[in-house]
Amino acid sequence: MPFTAGEFLDVFRQYNTSVWPTQIALISLAVACGILLVRSPAYASKAIAALLALFWCWMAGAYHFAFFASINRAAIAFGFVFLCESLLLLWYGVRTERLRFVVTRDLYGLVGSVMIAFALVGYPLLGFASGRRYPASPTFGLPCPTTIFTLAFLLLARAPLPLRILVIPFLWSLVGAVAATRLGVTEDYSLLVAGLITIGLVLWRDRFSILRRRMAAALGDR
Repeated sequence: MPFTAGEFLDVFRQYNTSVWPTQIALISLAVACGILLVRSPAYASKAIAALLALFWCWMAGAYHFAFFASINRAAIAFGFVFLCESLLLLWYGVRTERLRFVVTRDLYGLVGSVMIAFALVGYPLLGFASGRRYPASPTFGLPCPTTIFTLAFLLLARAPLPLRILVIPFLWSLVGAVAATRLGVTEDYSLLVAGLITIGLVLWRDRFSILRRRMAAALGDR
């Protein structure tokens, strides 16, 4: 790894100091996503997808390009990948409206809701318990907590989920495991857990959703 744990945490310090008070605005937008999810106005899914796209665009430019690239050249590539995720969210959530977010009274609704709360509250508290103090700590709007937040909403999207939109957040959850192991950012283990839970539940749910549709189509042809 081309940087030390100290240099990695110093990037957080520089970022948080430089962009303040944008963190408050980002958290407010995240809370707005939750309100839209619960109230479910006609435009809710489009608005949520647009806000998620905004978060990924922000992470690409304001974190990867502007700060992380100073200690890790791979951040340039990460930034472009994050921009791709932003475009995917816009395409599937706004342009084609294939992302429909809804809170259901089942395992998916429960896990998704818990993950949203964890991304906004549990993650920073876990970091605080691990000894990280603001501004040298990852805040919402940085990749790990924001990826957990995104995974939560993808878990709450109606089946079938366009799987390509899940690839980048899941791969980033694997990167989070590297940070947790090699840099001692233990709260990032939660990112790996969130990624594994999300992809496992989505694949399980969507497999049965596709089977049900095929069975219904077959019965309808008779």
